[in-house]
Amino acid sequence: MTKKELNEMSVKELGIKLKDNQDSLLNLRFQKSLGQLEHPQEIGNVRKEIAQIKTVLNEFSMGIRGKEAKND
Repeated sequence: MTKKELNEMSVKELGIKLKDNQDSLLNLRFQKSLGQLEHPQEIGNVRKEIAQIKTVLNEFSMGIRGKEAKND
């Protein structure tokens, strides 16, 4: 997911995406521990995306981004 796509999402959509990524990270960690993970770099990619989503959500809560933070 690109930063542009994150910028276009609402707070609710970001929350859903964050939950999906956290679930995905958990599954990737299970696969790694069982030796079934084919692409270990996926863990880093998902962690990076989680951090980006959390940053955007934090900016909404601080009022740095749009007025949507006040509506939710």
